[in-house]
Amino acid sequence: MSEDLKKWEITGIIALLIIILAIPFYLVKEDIEKKKKASSETLPVSTFVGRQKCIDCHKPEYDKWENSHHDLAMDVANETTVLADFNNATFEKDGIVSKFYKKDEKFFVHTTGPDGKLDDFEITHTFGAYPLQQYLVPFPGGRLQCLTIAWDVVKKKWYHLYPDQDIPADDWLHWTRQAQNWNGMCAECHSTNLIKGYDQNTDTYHTTFSEIDVSCEACHGPASQHVQWAQMPEMARPDIENYGLVVKTRDLNSRDLVELCARCHARRSFLGDYQHPQTDILDHMVPQLLTEGLYFPDGQILEEVYVYASFLQSKMYNNNVQCSDCHDVHSLKRVKDGNDLCLQCHRAKVYDSKEHHFHKQKGEKGDPVKLADGTVFEVGEGAKCEQCHMPGRYYMGIDYRPDHSIRVPRPDLSVADKTPNACNRCHADKTSQWSVEYMNKWYGQTRKPHYGTAMAAAREGKPDTVDILVQTADDVLLPVIVRATAVYMLISYPEEKSIRALERALADDESLVRHSAIRTLNRFPLHEEQRLRFAVPLLYDPVKAVRMEAAMCLSPVSGNILKENERKLFEAALNEYKDAMAYTGDFPQSRFNLGLLYASLGDPNRAEKHYKKSIAMDDLFYPAKVNLAMLYNQQGFNDKAEVLLKQAYEARPDMPDLAYSLGLLLAEKNELAEAIGYLKIAADGMPERARVHYNLGLLLQSRGQLPEAEKYLHHALNVEPDNMDYLYAMADHYMKRNMLKKASLIATQMVLFHPDDRLGHDLLSLINRLGE
Repeated sequence: MSEDLKKWEITGIIALLIIILAIPFYLVKEDIEKKKKASSETLPVSTFVGRQKCIDCHKPEYDKWENSHHDLAMDVANETTVLADFNNATFEKDGIVSKFYKKDEKFFVHTTGPDGKLDDFEITHTFGAYPLQQYLVPFPGGRLQCLTIAWDVVKKKWYHLYPDQDIPADDWLHWTRQAQNWNGMCAECHSTNLIKGYDQNTDTYHTTFSEIDVSCEACHGPASQHVQWAQMPEMARPDIENYGLVVKTRDLNSRDLVELCARCHARRSFLGDYQHPQTDILDHMVPQLLTEGLYFPDGQILEEVYVYASFLQSKMYNNNVQCSDCHDVHSLKRVKDGNDLCLQCHRAKVYDSKEHHFHKQKGEKGDPVKLADGTVFEVGEGAKCEQCHMPGRYYMGIDYRPDHSIRVPRPDLSVADKTPNACNRCHADKTSQWSVEYMNKWYGQTRKPHYGTAMAAAREGKPDTVDILVQTADDVLLPVIVRATAVYMLISYPEEKSIRALERALADDESLVRHSAIRTLNRFPLHEEQRLRFAVPLLYDPVKAVRMEAAMCLSPVSGNILKENERKLFEAALNEYKDAMAYTGDFPQSRFNLGLLYASLGDPNRAEKHYKKSIAMDDLFYPAKVNLAMLYNQQGFNDKAEVLLKQAYEARPDMPDLAYSLGLLLAEKNELAEAIGYLKIAADGMPERARVHYNLGLLLQSRGQLPEAEKYLHHALNVEPDNMDYLYAMADHYMKRNMLKKASLIATQMVLFHPDDRLGHDLLSLINRLGE
């Protein structure tokens, strides 16, 4: 036998022995796995156990968390937790003196109550700890209300959150009203295992939590199963997913981790009590888009919107940078100070150099920059990455929050679109053009296109807006939040081009885009076939918020048109919608949405009930008044409708849409002189809305005010030169005035724009015969 053959024989024997020997071991291993699996199957559903159960194994994490913002998010008011001066301290605003004092070791405030009269109220809880602390007062119905007089922790003085506003007791912003209600506005993100417990039938709360602050299980989920697993001997621990923790927090990509934090660090609407799902974010909340009034056109922060939608716009997010790369998840502190935080990824020689930022470093000679509001930028501030790439704003008066879109300064957009920029934040005495010139000098004149240009054009109603928005919505290289916003902005343009773009968006991979598309289509005047085509497939969507909007879209459709399985899915999605609106039924917007739903379902009584409740919650919430007026108009109660529309317009004279609705109603009531007045206000305020000018022109024509009628009809045609209605109205107007040459020109345009429509040809023939 050759040596090679012997080697093969030996190898074969050894392999056989290994196989034989391995069989018993495999059977043993299989038995162990079965036991582990059986053990894991006997573990109960996780419940909340409290942080004390976590400390033994996770002491370093607990030590970091203790005294963090999460730890101090809320507490019972006592000598240790209360930071403010309650030694008979006073605070005066608008002639009203509020007093803060202690009595029998309890804390009180003497201030105006829900009736506008001075009274004494006990403070039971603190809210937050830095840079301000607020205080909560219990009210009937399970309510806790946040005082709008807060404590400035840095300057150690009382101050008002709305110093320049006069807020009467019946105003939604008054501290005793819904805007300052802890249960609905704040509680979800300041306590652990928060169950809101709102009953819209009794308008009361039974709000509960397992821990008063943001503790371990607020992020990791209920931990009883994990604790049970951890208390077993190490060799006996079953191999269960994520060690029995409900929420996975390790080895996540940027999107998953950011969405974990977004539950609270986003401006959003919750769809129900948070159950710690790790599914699509729109299964439990709907994030706010980059809409006007909340964000500048280029996506920079304007109002208090927190962080999520800003960070989604950033290159950091797109390159898998996570919250935890910059912030310690337990202490919440930055993991490094100053520019060192950014230099974890960015090369110091390139970016932390004067050749990049062109500003003096700390320690160099120079003068600080002092702004008119008292803000001082010391020498060296301009060399900090954050100052140029994360310029912030103050909220709640004194709380400075950097913009997490982490962007390159663009003073050129400031010139074009009136957006802010980091340069002029410090150099407030200079113009945006001055900043542009320095940027050109330092970095060259080339600038990348920015979606802010499209958003600004859409907000201003510039020509070709629809094309710009459609292009933005279709661009998959743009941030999802930007695309979803562009989709929603098509709401102002209910035309065929928009509908085609929205139908494409309904099939988008991103749930936020799909949701935005069906939500927008819900506001369009769709016919039944369109509603079925657009919404029925979305009843099968895996994401809750999308299904809900699909149900809303189908609500006007007759039930017997749907197939049996479609009807069941519709009813389930409709119930999801109703439950979500009931959960937030303590807000006027949700009651308004329920009013819309029941109006679509053909239940005017319930619609009226919810619209009225919305108005009762916030008398300045004009959409509820407008829709209730529309409901009354449909029922023939035009006097009631007129009262509501006039109330809405008197409160919001800056809203030309309200003047337009009122003008149309008055025209229907044959109160034409007054109708013309309101329609003129609407036309002046909405020069881009051709239909407004068209209707006004027709009304003026009916009153014999022909030159003025010509002006408005001509304006409508200038805005939409190929619109057949406007072309016909203009031609008809000239024919009525026997201005046949002008009428002939318009009729010729009708033929050119619409060669297949006989109307233009017939009208042109008629004009030619009349001119013979």
